[in-house]
Amino acid sequence: MAQQPITLIGGGLVGALLALQLAQRGFAVEVYEKRPDPRRSGFPGRSSASGGSDTGPSLDIGGRSINLALAERGLQALRLAGLAEDVLQRAVMMRGRMVHDRDGNSGLQRYGVDDSEVIWSVSRSALNVLLLDAAEAAGVQLHFGQGLVGADLAGQRIRLAGSDGVERDTPVGLLIGADGAGSALRAAMHAHAPLGERVEPLGHGYKELEIPPADELPVAVRQRSGGHHLFALEPHALHIWPRGGYMCIALPNVEGSFTVTLFLPGRGSVPSFSVLPDAQAAAAFFGEQFPDLLPLIPQFNADWDNHPVGSLSTLYLDRWHVGGQALLVGDAAHAIVPFHGQGMNCGFEDTVLLASLLAAAPRDSAEVFAEFQRVRQPDTDAIAAMALENYIEMRDSVADPHYLARRELGALLAARAPTHFMARYRMVSFTHLPYAYALERGRAQDALLERLLDGSTRATDVDLDAAATMLKATLPPLPALRG
Repeated sequence: MAQQPITLIGGGLVGALLALQLAQRGFAVEVYEKRPDPRRSGFPGRSSASGGSDTGPSLDIGGRSINLALAERGLQALRLAGLAEDVLQRAVMMRGRMVHDRDGNSGLQRYGVDDSEVIWSVSRSALNVLLLDAAEAAGVQLHFGQGLVGADLAGQRIRLAGSDGVERDTPVGLLIGADGAGSALRAAMHAHAPLGERVEPLGHGYKELEIPPADELPVAVRQRSGGHHLFALEPHALHIWPRGGYMCIALPNVEGSFTVTLFLPGRGSVPSFSVLPDAQAAAAFFGEQFPDLLPLIPQFNADWDNHPVGSLSTLYLDRWHVGGQALLVGDAAHAIVPFHGQGMNCGFEDTVLLASLLAAAPRDSAEVFAEFQRVRQPDTDAIAAMALENYIEMRDSVADPHYLARRELGALLAARAPTHFMARYRMVSFTHLPYAYALERGRAQDALLERLLDGSTRATDVDLDAAATMLKATLPPLPALRG
């Protein structure tokens, strides 16, 4: 029996990768994307975001950021599609967080045990182009400049508006929305049958700035920064300037620049975006709070004036699908805040499961869509919670002595009893353990660490032999870590 044709709304990262995997499994796939073809027209500038990082922002209603964090879950999806090596050749390795204090001192907090456990800074635009090229080569039909304006789900037809403003109806196959946090297909599905949508704003916004390659900085600034030839800062790290309640981060780009992102309350608090009305006020704020960072941003005023404040929020839906007619994936179903580097990785993990389920039961879309949500929703709820928690960790805890002691004790226990202890960040970023398991196990491990430290800020105060014995008596062994 012939497979049903599939119509994808959205040709961004998740849509392009899903289209590729479905085409590789023999499905006829068409993709409709409202933007022009980025391989010909380039990408729009930075704007607002809602999902992807102990890294910078990734995706939101209306915008794209320059780079994203790629971790094991996303890499596995790219491996299965045959693209991982191509992507890694265009990425910069990040070993951990380089934490910068108020006095200009910095220190690296590794993400994993060694260089086998790193995350990668990748260009959104370069990755999207690579995925679109691969999808087209696999037989996917790509249609750009075609925005969804309505859908007749029962009649399997959609209405599209071309870049010229002309609207037309077209028949579709199975309808899948990978069109991001501001999904037009989600709106059409909700009009057909309410999805139980809840959007929880973070109350904090962000603005992106840029550190240019080192050779574009004044010599005196390069010397003070301890530049690394092409890069003005250590290139193999995600840089964080935590200030309690707000922070700056910087991610490396392959050509030597860094994308800098300020995360700050939107209004009410001091400081907040509402009390920084212009570049002059913002520069004074940076000079006071980030004095080592400001000289590295020579176009600060222009960046501040030209890059809008982006919004951050979490999206929850009770229902991701309407029967077997239409389904949402990635940010269209479960957009998260960008503080765990998992927005893109989570979306890529979606594509692997969905493509596998459809290949196994190509004529039973209602059951496939229901099973996809049943399996994935506990995990997407979990990573949404962990992303929110990681914001507090990044902006506050990374400089807190008790947090550092707990982190050190966790590393000692992981070395002493690796079958029973692994830091939650490692579970999320470097294994395929379900997010829901990582959340539950991480909380149990944190509770144990708190008992062992008993208020101390010195990991060396803990008897490691007794701690390892307690760990093994309290928690079961970890399951298989990759798979």
